[in-house]
Amino acid sequence: MFITGYSVAAGATARLLFGYDSFGNVCGKKNSPVEGAPLSGQDMTLKKHVFFMNACNLEVKDVRLSSTILCVSSCPEEQLDTLEEVQLFADNNGSFLCVYSLDSINYTQNPNADSLCPSLPVPPSKSFPLFNRCVPRTPECYSSFASVLINDVDILHRILSGIMSGRDTILGLCILALALSLGMMFTFRFITTLLVQIFIALIISGLLLVCGVLWWLYYDYTHDLSIELDTERENMKCLLGFAIVSTVITAVVLSLIFVFRKRIKLTIELFQVINKAIGSSPFLLFQPLWTFAILIFFWVLWVAVLLSLGTAGAAQVIEGGQVEYQPLVGIRYMWWYHLIGLIWTSEFILTCQQMTIAGALATCYFNRNKNDPPDRPILWSLSILFCYHQGTAIKGSFLMTVTRIPRTILMYLHNALKDKHGAWSRCMFRCCFCCFWCLDKCLRQLTQAGEHLYDHYLELFIRMHTLQLPLTGPIFVHQHKMCSNSHPRIQIILRLLTALETS
Repeated sequence: MFITGYSVAAGATARLLFGYDSFGNVCGKKNSPVEGAPLSGQDMTLKKHVFFMNACNLEVKDVRLSSTILCVSSCPEEQLDTLEEVQLFADNNGSFLCVYSLDSINYTQNPNADSLCPSLPVPPSKSFPLFNRCVPRTPECYSSFASVLINDVDILHRILSGIMSGRDTILGLCILALALSLGMMFTFRFITTLLVQIFIALIISGLLLVCGVLWWLYYDYTHDLSIELDTERENMKCLLGFAIVSTVITAVVLSLIFVFRKRIKLTIELFQVINKAIGSSPFLLFQPLWTFAILIFFWVLWVAVLLSLGTAGAAQVIEGGQVEYQPLVGIRYMWWYHLIGLIWTSEFILTCQQMTIAGALATCYFNRNKNDPPDRPILWSLSILFCYHQGTAIKGSFLMTVTRIPRTILMYLHNALKDKHGAWSRCMFRCCFCCFWCLDKCLRQLTQAGEHLYDHYLELFIRMHTLQLPLTGPIFVHQHKMCSNSHPRIQIILRLLTALETS
């Protein structure tokens, strides 16, 4: 909360979103003057585009761009070769490409026009939708311009640029995931028996198809008289190996399906129990929507705070009346803590959703009078969560965060060094990936099992007024004991109920 409040108070998100010139003016906004900078404090409401006077030769000197930056009303769409053309462009379009202190009538008469106006020729440019920068369209200028802006800015601004440029894609993927989850939930709700049969039929037909195609290709190779090269013979041996492996896998899977064919009925019964539980509490169907809305709100807030972190700085006047914003080092380098907060809080929200659903479903499933369903099971589960389970949810989500951060670091190192390390280092990276992936899955499954059983036992014993729930101490030993002593069918039902709602 301290980082959020201080970064919002000290940051200036508008500088990053709308861009600013070399004199401390934010483009597209009314600005306050900066003491010691005579060209600051101007009204840039109509000047929404950021123009670089030396776009083809950008350099970074002392952590700032060497080119003078201006706010203009429009970008030059055609090349301007002389100052007369720059003056004509200003008169026709109202877009002044020279420093604000120089009037357009003096573009060709002032002896210092070469230093106050853009370098000639001015390349044609187009306003980029992100940040309203005038981006050169000639290949040589664009390559130099893009390399400086992308590679020579600090990592925080690169992260912010990536988030803002891909915001539509991120939002679209979130909506797609929500739609797929709702579709899967309604599919399991209404066509359970048919869906199980279709799934088994697809597995059997897919295995038989793959096995048949491999054996047919091998038969075709063996009867092809034109095969003479050693590589073709090696391919035939590999094809034979794949065909044998696929045959073994097909035989094993078909045998398991035949042996456990009676268990298929149990699976259908479990899904029917799920349907009855959801039918007794239909508002559970809207639980993913509530969680989605909360996550979207949190992510928008997180991005807003990150933007403030990236722009936290104090205005400082340098030579020529230009303004430079000195970053607040202490607050800017807290982005890593902010990133941990993103993962931890997201996991906490998802954990609260799982525990709420598990508690509501346990209330409905273990209700003795089936004709009299409990009143407001979701609200009852939420009250139990906030009264008794906050520590459990926080610790469980923190453990998920602890296992995810090393995986993220390893993935970053792997991508950064993928062209520089050999086979041994690649093997080590993959082994570490595998270990952390297995640890994450085990902890996630154990945490979910503990959440479900906490809700199950809390439901049973709170009604008897005999349970004193341990709110402190490690949760996983207690969860393991509860998992080993509870009825397997109860565990399966609760896990399936919650998995269906949270998928």
